Amino acid sequence: VCVCEREREVTLREREREGTPWREFLSNPSAIPRMMVVLHARGQWASKAEFLLAVAGQIIGLGNVWRFPYLCYKNGGGVFFIPYLLFLVLCGIPLFLLETSLGQYTSLGGVSAWRAICPLFGGLGYASQVIILHGCVYYIVILAWALYYLAHSFQAELPWSHCNNTWNTESCVSFGLNLTANASSLPENATSPVMEFWEREVLRLSSNLDELGPVSWKLALCLAIVWLVCYFCVWKGVKSTGKVVYLTATFPYVMLFVLLVRGATLPGAAQGIIYYLKPNHTRLADPQVWMDAGTQVFFSYGICLGSLTALGSYNKFNNDCYKDSFMLCLLNSGTSFLAGFAIFSVLGFMAEEQGVDIGAVAQSGPGLAFIAYPRAVAMMPLPQLWAVCFFLMIIMLGLDTQFVSLEALMTSVTDLYPHLIRRGHRRELLLLLVCIVCFLMGLVMVTPGGLYVFQVYDHFSCSGASLLLLSICQSVAIGWVYGAERFSANIRDMTGYSPLPVFRICWKYLTPAVCTATFVFSLVCWAPLSLGKGLVAPVWATTLGWLLTFSSVSLLPVWALYALVTTPGTLPQRFQRLCSPTKISSLASHSSARPYSPALPLSEKPKEQITDIIQDHMT
Repeated sequence: VCVCEREREVTLREREREGTPWREFLSNPSAIPRMMVVLHARGQWASKAEFLLAVAGQIIGLGNVWRFPYLCYKNGGGVFFIPYLLFLVLCGIPLFLLETSLGQYTSLGGVSAWRAICPLFGGLGYASQVIILHGCVYYIVILAWALYYLAHSFQAELPWSHCNNTWNTESCVSFGLNLTANASSLPENATSPVMEFWEREVLRLSSNLDELGPVSWKLALCLAIVWLVCYFCVWKGVKSTGKVVYLTATFPYVMLFVLLVRGATLPGAAQGIIYYLKPNHTRLADPQVWMDAGTQVFFSYGICLGSLTALGSYNKFNNDCYKDSFMLCLLNSGTSFLAGFAIFSVLGFMAEEQGVDIGAVAQSGPGLAFIAYPRAVAMMPLPQLWAVCFFLMIIMLGLDTQFVSLEALMTSVTDLYPHLIRRGHRRELLLLLVCIVCFLMGLVMVTPGGLYVFQVYDHFSCSGASLLLLSICQSVAIGWVYGAERFSANIRDMTGYSPLPVFRICWKYLTPAVCTATFVFSLVCWAPLSLGKGLVAPVWATTLGWLLTFSSVSLLPVWALYALVTTPGTLPQRFQRLCSPTKISSLASHSSARPYSPALPLSEKPKEQITDIIQDHMT
C-alpha cells in the first residue's frame, strides 16, 4: 500500500516549510497525519511484455478476423490496401501514439488524463468511458454465442452438419451435395442445417425487432460464465490482467496458424486466396471503399475508447512508447492481413465443395463466425477438432478485448475518485457491480429479438459518428490547444528523442481534416440500418441508436459548458485557465516546459522520488 500521492506530497512540503524534516516521516511512518488515508497502490506493469500483450489483446480482436478479410474481398482485393494504409498513416498511427503517450506521461486514466492536460476537453475522457460501457454490454454477447457453439463442438456429430435435430424443419437440406448440380431438386425455400442451428436453436430468432420474446436460459448461462471469467481477469487490476494476457493474447495466434496451415492444404484454397487479393482498380473510384477503410482503422485500433490511455498509464515514465506504438500497429495490421489467408482458403474450399461462386459463401461479421466457417469445418475431416480450434480462437480474441476494456474503465473511475475506491475491497465491489449491471443489460440480447438489438448497439454506439467526432476533438485538443510541439517535447522527455515532424503535421492538420471529411461523408450517405432478410430498423430503434450515440458525444459540450460556468474569473480568464494543463505532480515533476522546483534544498534532495521511498518504508 501507499499513501495517496497528491496528499502525501502536499503534506510533506507543508511540514518542510513548518520546519519538520521530511526524513522524519521515513524513519517514523506513524508521524504521517491520520487524515491521510492509506490507499492501495495504483499499480504498474511488471514487465514491458505485459503492456505489449495487453494492448495487443485490446486492439487485435474479432474485427481482424471476421471484418478485414471480407472488406478486402468486397472492395477490390489488394487495391483496398491503398485507402487502408492512407487512413492508417494519417489517422490511425498518430492517434494511437497520441493516446498511448498521453497515458504514460500523465500516469492517469482516460478521464483524469484529459482533465489534467487540457481541462476544457475533459469531456473526451467521459465520452470514451460511456462508449466503453456500451461496448462491454454488447460485445460480450458474441462470446456467449461462441461458447454455446464450443459446447456443441464436442458431440460425436456436429449438430449443424445434418438435418436430424429437433429444431430442423422440412425445408432443411444437408450441404454435403453439389448445390448447383442438384438445384432442380431443392425445395423453393430450402435452408441449410447450419443456418437453422444458428437461427432456430442458438438465437431462436423472431421475425422482427418488435418481438423480443423471453430470455434464452442457455445463452444467459453462457453470458454469465463469460462475465464471471472477465471479472476474475480484472479483479486485481493490472496484477491479474498482466498475467492473463500471456494466454489470451498469444493463444489466438497459435489457433490462427493452425487454421492457416489446415486451410492452405484444402482443395480450392488457392482460388479463395485469389479472390481475397485479386486487384480491381476501378473500386478506388467508389467513395464507399474509402469509407470502409477509414471505419476499419478506427474499429480495429481501439482509438478514442480511452483504453490505450489507461493501459499506457501503467508504464514506467521512460518507456519507449514511440517504438511500441509502431510495433503494435504493425502487429495489428499484419494480423488482419494474415487472417485473410486463413479465412479465404477455407471459404475457397467450401465454394469448390458446393460448386458455387465464392461470393455466395463470403460473409462478414457474425455471418462468417457462426454460419460460413462452421459450415466449412463440418465438411473437413475431424470436424470437431477444427470447430473447437476455431471457437476457442474466437473466444480468446474477444475475451481479452472485453476484459482489457473493462480494466480501462475501472482505471479511469479509480483515478477519478482514488480516495473512495483505493481502500479495502471497494475496487473489487465496484467491478462486481459494473459486471452485474452490464450482464443484466445484456440479457435483452439473448432473447429471440436480441440479434436485432445487438445490431443497433453495434451500429450506433461504438463506431461511426461517435469515434470520428472524438478523433477530431482529440486532434484539436493536442494539436492546437495543448500544442503539438509541446506534446512532442513531452514524448522526448519520456523516450529521449522527438517523434518525426510528420506527427505534428498530422495532429494539427491532416488527422482532423481526414476525420472531418469522413464524418461528413458518413452523414451524407447515411441510410437506415438494415437488419437482414429485408428488414430495416424501425423508427424507434433508429431513435434509440442515435440516443446511444448522443449519450457519449453530448458529454463533450456538456463538460465544456460546466467547466466554463464553474471556473472563476472573466470569460477570457476562464478560457485561458481551461486551456492550460493543471499543475499535478505527474506533470510538474517531468515537464520540460515547466521545470519542477522542489521545496527541499538541492543538497537534501533524495536520489529517489519521495513517493517511492515512503512506499518502501510502509510496505
